[in-house]
Amino acid sequence: MSPVLVASDLDRTLIYSSAALALTMPDARAPRLLCVEVHESRPLSYMTETAAGLLTDLGDRAVFVPTTTRTRKQYQRINLPGPTPAYAICANGGHLLVDGVTDLDWHAAVLARLADECAPLAEVREHLAATADPAWVRKHRVAEDLFAYLVVERELLPEEWVKELAVWAENRGWTVSLQGRKIYAVPKPLTKSAAVREVARRTGAALTLAAGDSLLDADLLLAADRGWRPGHGELADSGWTAPGIGALPERGVAAGERILREFLKATKEA
Repeated sequence: MSPVLVASDLDRTLIYSSAALALTMPDARAPRLLCVEVHESRPLSYMTETAAGLLTDLGDRAVFVPTTTRTRKQYQRINLPGPTPAYAICANGGHLLVDGVTDLDWHAAVLARLADECAPLAEVREHLAATADPAWVRKHRVAEDLFAYLVVERELLPEEWVKELAVWAENRGWTVSLQGRKIYAVPKPLTKSAAVREVARRTGAALTLAAGDSLLDADLLLAADRGWRPGHGELADSGWTAPGIGALPERGVAAGERILREFLKATKEA
């Protein structure tokens, strides 16, 4: 039988920082949490213990592929329950990891597409440096020499600036995504979906399932046979949906648990 491929975003889809947990129930009814990421000796990301069990079951039944905008270094801090994934997608598709090691041919092909199809990273960095106000920018960052992002004070961030940046970037073949306290500027040819299609080709998967919460996950969801988005995030805030996409009502860490239940159900039905 052909395997089922499950490609899922991580942050605010399967794993959650303490600020994103959305524990709105009474304290006594809050779910038990499992820490799945430590950074600088501090716990950083969580999932429910129930979700951890579901992910372990899923890893035994399907080809589970973590699919993230994180850099390789940031991804490797995460300690997910269940079997170690044979494939992982980092840097929004810029790096395809096979047994934890970058596939150099894939990365070279990505770099060639970026050189042909969009403005260079240096131009985007210069624009961000020239227009972002230090009053609300905390950090300028470059990820894997592929894309840029800013860490901002969200309450001080002017909405008009984000809109103007999006228009400027669009005209140069780039996409802008606002996720929590981070503003990403990512080349349009740099996509999670392209890397997932490559994993599907290599594994012979006949069915692809996906989940994600942000604008950078839209292409991933559209490329899958079935997909789900949580009740929070850029996609939910804009009311985004498409055929074959389940718009879930759950928000926060409860959404991660629901997404895993949907993955498992669809995998068992395949």
